[in-house]
Formats: sequence, C-alpha cells, structure tokens
Amino acid sequence: MNYENILISIEEKVATITINRPTKLNALNKATISDLSNAIQSLGQNDDVRVIVLTGSGEKAFVAGADISEFANYTTVEGAQLAAEGQESLFDFIENLKKPVIAAVNGFALGGGLELAMSCHFRVASDNAKMGLPEVTLGLIPGYGGTQRLPQLIGKGRAMEMIMTAAMITAEQAKDFGLVNHVVPQEELLSFTNVIAQKIIKNAPFAIGKAIKAINANFKDGKNGFDTEIKSFGECFGTADFKEGTTAFLEKRKAEFTGK
Repeated sequence: MNYENILISIEEKVATITINRPTKLNALNKATISDLSNAIQSLGQNDDVRVIVLTGSGEKAFVAGADISEFANYTTVEGAQLAAEGQESLFDFIENLKKPVIAAVNGFALGGGLELAMSCHFRVASDNAKMGLPEVTLGLIPGYGGTQRLPQLIGKGRAMEMIMTAAMITAEQAKDFGLVNHVVPQEELLSFTNVIAQKIIKNAPFAIGKAIKAINANFKDGKNGFDTEIKSFGECFGTADFKEGTTAFLEKRKAEFTGK
C-alpha cells in the first residue's frame, strides 16, 4: 500500500515507520494520522513483523506538533470530534496494540508529536531531542491523550507544570523524569532502538501481547489490573509458545517461538 506522508521498511521482523513531512517538521495532519493508523493496523496483522519502530524523517523533528492551519477555524464540536477520532484511530490504537511499538524520538517532539510518542509502549530519544506540550500557548489543551499519559509517565506535579508553562524539556530531563528510557547520540538512535527490538523478538509474541494488555489495564477506569494479569497469565498456558518455552528451558536450548 502506498502512503502519502510515511515511509515503511521491514528488516529482521522490525517494521520502521518514518513520518515523512520534512518541510512541515513532520507535523501531524489528518492525512498523516490516517496513513499511520492504516499502516499500523496492517503491520499489526503481518506475521513477518514482531516490533514496530516509529520515527520522523530528517534531523530536526520526530513530530513538531499538529498542523495548526488545518484546525484554526474549527468550532467546539469540530474540535471535540478531531480529538475523539484521532484518539480512537491512532493514539489509543497504538497503546493497545499487542505488538510492541517503540518511539525513536529524534529532535522536536511537541504537542501531538509528544502525544504520539507517549502512546507508544516506550521511548528512546536522540541527545538533541526536545519535548513539550505547548498547546496552552494556542488557547488549547492537549487533545490526543497528553493530559492523561504524561501524568502516568512522569507524575501529576511535573505534568501540571509542563502543561501549564508550555515548557520544553531536554532529552536528559525527559530521561530523569521517566518520559524516555534511553538517550543516545542521534546517529545511533535507530541502531540502538533496533538492538532493543531484537531482544524483544527473541521472546514469545503471545506473552508480550498479554503483558501489554495487563500493564495497560492498571491505568484504565473500571479495570482491575491484577484480574487482567491473572486471566492473561492463565491464557498463556494454552499456547504453543508456552509449551515451546518450557520444553526449550528443560532441554537447555533456545526457544523458537511462533506466536501461537
């Protein structure tokens, strides 16, 4: 499938999606959100893909924000619809995908860009990355999950300060806050992220999907994370991967998982 605003490559079971709007600093517009949604849905169903890496083209920006020109004249109803559709089709979809999605954050990740990175399962940043949610400078608040995911990741007080001041933080500050897991030189960003992806690929795909579901359950209203964990733990016993993993352990060899 051809996409207007993204590039996709697949190598060694890792799919790399590159947001490719360099003249707009990879800003998110409706077309880009649609491309990302369709691509991630397709890759989620591709048995040859076990991990997805999301990054931005060029050296300046992961995603520098939303495309403001697209919604500058929206009404209250249109604004709410924009947020609802974006969250459902992309941001929430990524968070709940059973395959790991890693954000490789190069350069600016602002507004919707940081919200996109936060919807991924974890983040690796280049040393020149800068992150923030500056929506209040436009008379808005974050609308793609930023007010929910940022406090989950860095705590309520820090999230309140970042959002209310519209401040940008450096990659090292983001690491100190727990917003990103690793900071590496920009030229090593994708290779470093790929090393992590390959470590994930060695493990059982079904179990990884259930781990994602159980971890996420703790942050959802009306869900008991412990109950989800118990159920998911039990479901793993019915898989070929469980049989393979335990047999390989007892036979002192490396397991070969199929995701079934």
